Amino acid sequence: MKIKVLLVDDQSLIRQGLRALLELEPDLEIVGEAQNGEEAINLVTEFQPDVVLLDIRMPVMDGVAATREIQKRFPKTKILVLTTFDDHEYVSAAIESGAMGYLLKDTPSEELAVAIRAVYKGYTQLGPGIVKKLLTQFSKPAPTQSPPVPSTLTELTPREKEVLRLIATGASNREIAQELYISEGTVKNHVTNILNRLNLRDRTQAAIIANTFLSYLNEYT
Repeated sequence: MKIKVLLVDDQSLIRQGLRALLELEPDLEIVGEAQNGEEAINLVTEFQPDVVLLDIRMPVMDGVAATREIQKRFPKTKILVLTTFDDHEYVSAAIESGAMGYLLKDTPSEELAVAIRAVYKGYTQLGPGIVKKLLTQFSKPAPTQSPPVPSTLTELTPREKEVLRLIATGASNREIAQELYISEGTVKNHVTNILNRLNLRDRTQAAIIANTFLSYLNEYT
């Protein structure tokens, strides 16, 4: 079964290029194209795509507003942002609105296809440097007194705390596995346990939590 993809970008040339590239992938099917968020919502209603690949800055309705509305009306549809803008305001707004990924338009086509498949399966996909921008957005000057460490965080195993600390640096599962001398499969299990124990949606939220309590994680890992 093919993954149904909707392309949303105000530039027709970009849409044509993306269609030409993605249609080379045997498991991807482009079900439609839209030039703004309003059209995107109408086409999502009509075609029920699995993944919406959309830009942020568009006329009529931008990508953030479209993401918010699509997630509200069609929560099973995954949103992957593909844009030229990497400002942390755009990144954080898109993620907070429900986007599962944020990539820049210079992403190689083969990596874009991989990201679409990953988002379809429920994984978060962030381009290089995006995690740091998110952390910068949520970082605040150190308070006089550190916030209390949540009990759920203290209940993590030493190994899970090590994995969480490395997630804060933006390390991939492969990099974490190499750092801790364990398999990628073991890392995935640890990440799943961490998300479940901390009641988090994805590793982006885990990175934000880890950055907030980084001093604690450094102390106990």
